[in-house]
Order: sequence, then structure tokens, then C-alpha cells
Amino acid sequence: MSRSNVNLLDLPDAILLIILKKLNNIDVLYSLIDVNNEHLNSLAQEKIFSDTLNFVSIDNVSAIDQEKLDRFCKDILPKIHENIKCFILEPISMECILLAADYRNLTELKLINFTQEVALNYFTKNRGRFIHNSHLQNKILLYMSRLHSFTFYISTYDDTDDLFRYVPSQDIQ
Repeated sequence: MSRSNVNLLDLPDAILLIILKKLNNIDVLYSLIDVNNEHLNSLAQEKIFSDTLNFVSIDNVSAIDQEKLDRFCKDILPKIHENIKCFILEPISMECILLAADYRNLTELKLINFTQEVALNYFTKNRGRFIHNSHLQNKILLYMSRLHSFTFYISTYDDTDDLFRYVPSQDIQ
């Protein structure tokens, strides 16, 4: 029985894309962009791998370490920024990722795993305890002109040790 010299890269692009679609988009981009193979590099830059990028950790395990995040922000995102339509981000990676390129086609931004403290820091800069709509509009959404969906999850914790607080009579009406 003779062995053939068929290589994985000899497969048609359609089959390679089917295989790559079974993998996480972040892993495909990180593993194949700027490798020493132009064919894999161009396949990884297909829109199907970069239209939605999820940088959120799963089960408190970081989805992306600092070295990987740095490479994404410096090398990968500037190459694929035109393809990106949706980001799913956590506070730890948000700033680096959003500043890495001009995302003209970004239409959806999901911010996940924000604590109340982090949200207040990002969106109010200690001006108060509430995220004000105009601040959100002027500081964030203004720079994302094509954004049509903004999902924002804030997890909060209310310390109930002081259940009986003084409430002024004018507030009780």
C-alpha cells in the first residue's frame, strides 16, 4: 500500500473553511494570521472569523492572556478591523481592544462581567453613583457611529448590613 503525499493544505478552501469554522474565532485568528503560510493567513482573514469576536472569559478562566491580548491589539486587529461587526468584551481587555483600530463597521458592542465599581469608574469617573445616559453617549457611543446595539451587563452587590437608613420625610411621599 503506497502512501500519498497529500498535505492538509492541499484540501480545497471550502473544506479548510469548514474545518476552521469548528474552532474558536480568537484561536483561528491568533494561530493563523501572520504565520509563514500565505494561504492560511488569507483564510484566517475571511470575514466569518472576524465579524464577531468574543474576548470574554469562560468560568473565570481568562479567555486571553496578556501576551495574546497584546498581539491582538498590535498586529491582528489592525489587519481585520474592517470586518469586525460585533465585540463581546470584559473590562480587562476593553480599552486595549477598542483603541487598537478604527472599527467603522462595528454595529454591536457587548460589555460583560462589569462590576458596579468598574462601570462607575469607566462611565461616571466618580461623578456619582449612576451611569448617566448623556455621559455614555458623549464618551463612548459618539465614537461608534454605526453601532446599533449596545448590551451592557452590570453585576452588583448590595451590602445589606445597614438596612435601616435615615430617609428624609420629603423623599417619602
